[in-house]
Amino acid sequence: MGGVGALTLVSWLVFQGFHRSRRVASKILIMVVFAGVSVAMFLSPILIQSPCLMEEKPLPTKPALFGHRGAPMLAPENTLMSFRRSVGCNVTAFETDVQLSKDRVPYLMHDNNNHFLRRTTDVLQKFPGKDFNHSTNLTWEELQELNAGEWFLKTDPFHSVSQLSEQEKKTAGNQSVPSLLQLLDLAKTHNTSVIFDLKNDDNNDTNDTNETVKTILNSGIPHDKILWLPPKHREDVKKVAPGFKHVYSNVADMNRDGADHLNVKYSALSTTEIRELRNRNVSVNLWVVNEPWLFSLLWCSGASSVTTNACSILQDKNQPDWTMGLDTYRCIWITVDLGSLLIMFTLFILQRRKERHRFSALAS
Repeated sequence: MGGVGALTLVSWLVFQGFHRSRRVASKILIMVVFAGVSVAMFLSPILIQSPCLMEEKPLPTKPALFGHRGAPMLAPENTLMSFRRSVGCNVTAFETDVQLSKDRVPYLMHDNNNHFLRRTTDVLQKFPGKDFNHSTNLTWEELQELNAGEWFLKTDPFHSVSQLSEQEKKTAGNQSVPSLLQLLDLAKTHNTSVIFDLKNDDNNDTNDTNETVKTILNSGIPHDKILWLPPKHREDVKKVAPGFKHVYSNVADMNRDGADHLNVKYSALSTTEIRELRNRNVSVNLWVVNEPWLFSLLWCSGASSVTTNACSILQDKNQPDWTMGLDTYRCIWITVDLGSLLIMFTLFILQRRKERHRFSALAS
């Protein structure tokens, strides 16, 4: 609509040039070029596609919310406070990252290798000079000495700390690194699923999968609440824990194993591909989705769920930002095009009269 409006305004100058030109070839060139641009602009809505161009009746079910490291806009990521806050957002799954300590205790931490612990804990102050470039450099007891919340109050990564009460700020500033077992107990209490990455399973000689699966089985959480994402030892996991739901990071591997759960970046699939997968009853989770407009687009596409930092924002959406029936859409752009043509015709006549009047004045 903005393009049509701009084209309509520019037409005044185009028609002025047309009427002032004295060469027939120049007139023809001006009108051919302008007519070509106008036709392209008027017909461009035919090429515009959006999954939200639909009748309201067949609107897909609202995507479920997966709390990305909990609710990191409301509390320090990958802490129990963060996951508890995500429960208040009605998330259906906790998304997290699992690493193993020196004494083989699975715990929650995203950053690894050279960034391990530096961003989200006070490890530099607690253990000055100690080597902690890998998860196994610290024991579980040492990890428990770290503060995993003060960084959130100091850096305010989502500019949301001001929205917290004084008590919430105090709680946030006293968070510790949680174990996987603590998260599983919380998930079991709230009947919430858990999906996670094993950050170091490909980077060392030890098998982090074994200890992680053992911890899950000992926790007593229902097996169908575990959305197993790590690919390296997937076949072994299927034998030990056949009740886990296996989630894949690409369509090819999922199809190869005859599975029906997919977890990919939101930009990895087109809206058409999402719709086709959903028609095959494939559960499609997309990460990381924070903006309401993007959530709305994926909702219209039929996404099953999204992993989000903004669960507190998206939980309140009862419908996409907009939907529009195709007939309504066509009626709008046809009306705009016809209105533009009418205005252009009027401007053409006015310019012709103006030029005739100017020519008469010059002749006299």
